[in-house]
Amino acid sequence: MNEFPFIGREQELSALEAAYKSSGSAFWPIYGRRRVGKSELILHFSRAHPTLYLVGKKAPAEQMMREFLEGAAIFLDEPLLASMPVENWKKTIEAVTSRWNKKQKLILVFDEFQWIAEKGPEILSVLQELWDRSWQKSGRIFLILCGSYIGFMERDVLGKQSPLYGRRTGQILLKPFGYREAARFHPHASVSQKAATYFICGGIPLYLRFFESGRSVLQNIAHVLLSEQAPLYREPDFLLREELREVEKYYAILMSLASGPIPSREISRRSGIGDRSLHYYLDHLSGLGYIGKHFPLTPQRPKTRDVRYRILDPLLRFWFHFVYPHTSLIAQIGPQRAAAQVIQPSLESYFGLCYEILCREALAFIYEEEKVSAGYEVGSYWDSKVQIDVVGVRQDGWIDFGECKWGTIKSLPSVAEELDRKITHYPNTRGATVGRRLFLRSSKLRRKDLPENLRIHTLEGLYGRN
Repeated sequence: MNEFPFIGREQELSALEAAYKSSGSAFWPIYGRRRVGKSELILHFSRAHPTLYLVGKKAPAEQMMREFLEGAAIFLDEPLLASMPVENWKKTIEAVTSRWNKKQKLILVFDEFQWIAEKGPEILSVLQELWDRSWQKSGRIFLILCGSYIGFMERDVLGKQSPLYGRRTGQILLKPFGYREAARFHPHASVSQKAATYFICGGIPLYLRFFESGRSVLQNIAHVLLSEQAPLYREPDFLLREELREVEKYYAILMSLASGPIPSREISRRSGIGDRSLHYYLDHLSGLGYIGKHFPLTPQRPKTRDVRYRILDPLLRFWFHFVYPHTSLIAQIGPQRAAAQVIQPSLESYFGLCYEILCREALAFIYEEEKVSAGYEVGSYWDSKVQIDVVGVRQDGWIDFGECKWGTIKSLPSVAEELDRKITHYPNTRGATVGRRLFLRSSKLRRKDLPENLRIHTLEGLYGRN
């Protein structure tokens, strides 16, 4: 794996730096799905500032308190802290922060906070008391609570029932990189290679760093995903087993979603999990940021029965589509043959579905470049008769419809006609002005005889200056 500098997150770093330089104390929850780069962001920010850092783990609370005291003893040059009796979180934290007598803010980081709170739930009330009683007014503490279980952070740290509710001075929900930011990890790759890498790795920094520009996409798949020694071969298994119980049921759900979004009744049928039990497992996967709900986008309020679930994490989607169902065969024939014989034959059609997701993401950049000032929503539309890949509903009385083609096309007019046929099925009940867009991987075809209001976007154009 190549060595990479710290990439992106300029806005987040700027906001954290401004909070640190302010006169008051700060309390920032930072959360997001696992592997998104939360810890790396915090460590990069804190390098220039005094920081005491504790990583939560699945261990007794007493062990984590002891680790916190031992780290503080070295950081503060207070050796007696290391042998201090461990009683509770309040005495442990107070013993450390009371010894901080410098004018600079102390950054106090509790990473993997969901595990710390699981073993010692009182820490939420302890932090609330310390914040209210002394930290808030002192101007000398920057408290960061970092967690990878999104549901826990939004409920137990940010929610109305939390002792800490209303006390945060800022927050960051750290999301995976978008496709343009992800491309910065491979500046010398072609746009097709950047897109294909994004289709597999998504915007997760760790995964992007394993893919090398000097290898083809298929070579990277073989090298990174298809052998026992490959760095990402068991990554989905590690992620799920680290956070969840009854992983077999979660595997069954993700397998059923690997081919595309489907409603819960279809998930139940494919996975064999009863409808009543199913939503418990769906909620857990949603809380971790691995799956999400998907509605057909119309100007009207969506109906609950129309919801589909989809895998949000590209690596999970790829792994459950290609790797997990063929683990025995891959082990038997080896990574190179598996890449060529198992994955390559259907890879382009799989990328076609991924390209639709990228195009929906790209519409925001297109609107920015076209100086669209109205608010908007971007999604897709489907009913029993039609599937429209990209829909942009704008508040200025305009709706954009897009057709995405990753593969080679023979005729632009025929694709335009196909889109027009689909648009007739869309419930444009408010009579919005209709815009048409074709999203093509590349186009060397003549654009003669195309409607004037049809805009064509190629992959090269979607990536802009990247």
